[in-house]
Amino acid sequence: MNIKTILMLIPLLPLIGSAIAGLLRNPIGRVGAHTVTILAVAASFGLSAWVAIQVFTTEWEILNYTVYTWAVLDGLRLEVGFLIDSLTALMMVVVTFVSLMVHIYTVGYMKDDPGYQRFFAYINLFTFAMLMLVMANNFLQLFFGWEAVGLVSYLLIGFWFRKESAVRANLKAFLVNRAGDFGLLLGVAAVLMYMGSLDYAEVFTAAPNVAGQTLSIFPGVDWSVMSFICICLFIGAMGKSAQVPLHVWLPDSMEGPTPISALIHAATMVTAGIFMVARLSPLYEMSATALSFILIIGSITALFMGLVGIVQNDIKRVVAYSTLSQLGYMTVALGASAYSIAIFHLMTHAFFKALLFLGAGSVIIAMHHKQDMREMGGLAKIMPITAVTAWVGSLALIGFPFTSGFYSKDLIIEAVKLADRPGAGFAVFAVYAGVVVTALYTFRMLYLTFHGNTRADRETLSHAQESPWVVTLPLILLAIPSLAIGYLTVEPLLFGGALSDSIHVNPATDPLIPLSEHFHGAAAFALHGFVTPVFWLAMLGVGLATWVYLYKPGIAAAMKSRFHGLWTVLDKKYGFDEFYQYVVAGGGLKLASFLSDRGDRMLIDGWIVHGSARLVASASARLRQVQTGFLYHYAFAMIVGLVALVFAFVLLKG
Repeated sequence: MNIKTILMLIPLLPLIGSAIAGLLRNPIGRVGAHTVTILAVAASFGLSAWVAIQVFTTEWEILNYTVYTWAVLDGLRLEVGFLIDSLTALMMVVVTFVSLMVHIYTVGYMKDDPGYQRFFAYINLFTFAMLMLVMANNFLQLFFGWEAVGLVSYLLIGFWFRKESAVRANLKAFLVNRAGDFGLLLGVAAVLMYMGSLDYAEVFTAAPNVAGQTLSIFPGVDWSVMSFICICLFIGAMGKSAQVPLHVWLPDSMEGPTPISALIHAATMVTAGIFMVARLSPLYEMSATALSFILIIGSITALFMGLVGIVQNDIKRVVAYSTLSQLGYMTVALGASAYSIAIFHLMTHAFFKALLFLGAGSVIIAMHHKQDMREMGGLAKIMPITAVTAWVGSLALIGFPFTSGFYSKDLIIEAVKLADRPGAGFAVFAVYAGVVVTALYTFRMLYLTFHGNTRADRETLSHAQESPWVVTLPLILLAIPSLAIGYLTVEPLLFGGALSDSIHVNPATDPLIPLSEHFHGAAAFALHGFVTPVFWLAMLGVGLATWVYLYKPGIAAAMKSRFHGLWTVLDKKYGFDEFYQYVVAGGGLKLASFLSDRGDRMLIDGWIVHGSARLVASASARLRQVQTGFLYHYAFAMIVGLVALVFAFVLLKG
């Protein structure tokens, strides 16, 4: 089997599995559906791992080739093609591994759901769409994968379509992402207009010739073409990767089943924007304006979305706001030109965030689908495997030394400190403050769920037990990379040049160059982490959570009462939902109503359609009065007409 056949099979196997599980769901039944889809994703993961081994351990030459030419329009080739380099290989492994864990987990979590086969068909299709996105070698295929993951996420978030909140959530996700995708479409159109191609390699070659050009969006105001392209493309990333202010869809996506929450939030849809900016690093390095914009947006998201997580009581929503905050950290790294570190954090985050989501789902199963942490507590004795893996995921999330999250998160903070561009000062403050906030909401979740006195009712506790092996096995398998993947890969990925074939940074602004001078191995870096301000800030957050939620639980209620205004702001999530509901949606409805009343009914129906009819009727009524039936009236009219004609003739001749 040649390499091109293997690469074709990697995305096609999940697509075939999806088709079988969806179209033949009744003949093959539940067992057939999960068997086919799990085997498809497992094979895709195995092949992806083989490709990654070849890329990272051999003298692999970048593969960039066309699979299928869809159309040729005036010299423009619209193609399906693959670009296989280190960035692609890494993303393929992460996507397929996390997807495989989610597929196995789903067997236990969705076992009693009537839409069992349909769910497996959807998540297989989701995996196919994400693989097509990351393997693309051109903007057209990128856009196809981009929209496909958006469509399937709509189906998955609203999977329980009889539940009104789920239907509202999937519609919200779809509409907010369309707003971001409009920016992406403008960016792709500008790329085609100024660079004459949609192929990545050709665009990167043509980019230096465009870097100095300007365009005028508003009269008298010139914009850099490259800044315009990069900002428009990043607006697409803001929607998909849930950056402020296009973040509002992601917490509501928790209305979907927990397995898809893990799949969307860990390694697939929300990281597509991070991947895209890293893939297009040759373009972004030509626009300091776009990078500053990215840096500021990421900083706001990292800090302020983390603060909202502190007041959430739904266990899945705490993890969701954690995802928003961590995506902000990745975006900050992109804005600091630390694209490799952003991808590194994307990888480490995928494992421990999938672990936390699936752990939350395990708790929800035990609690008979109750998600309010105020009705939990003391579950560590009942669910030891879930509790231990949750601790592993939590330590990785707060960046405890030697865990995977430590390496990527600390390096992001160090890279931001080296950034020399507008917005860097605020970014440094945001990422440092975010360390305290992350530790606080993470350990609040741990303590309220697994420790302290139980607050669950007796009936719920009487049935609570550790989840079955199909649920706990993925937790254990995800806990392993959550602990070790950072230690094992930080040096080759970031300081060994493993991603240098796909990510391009100007040497003058590359933070990895000065960071490499102080890096003396993964172990030494982690040991040094115990004496850094980042570690002590994290311990401050842990200490606050321990004191407030484990030893002095009454303090939380007192603080809520004393700082009720601040608590309300955080509980209302800064009013973004209300703004969109009443200003954007409400304003749109009022504008539509005005246009309907004044434009459609009054102008078109009233004046043009009915008005023309009334005009004809009025004119006809007046003309009818001329037809009297008396001969002398007609004779008089003829004389008047003749005189008028003679008068006109004389005037014209004279």
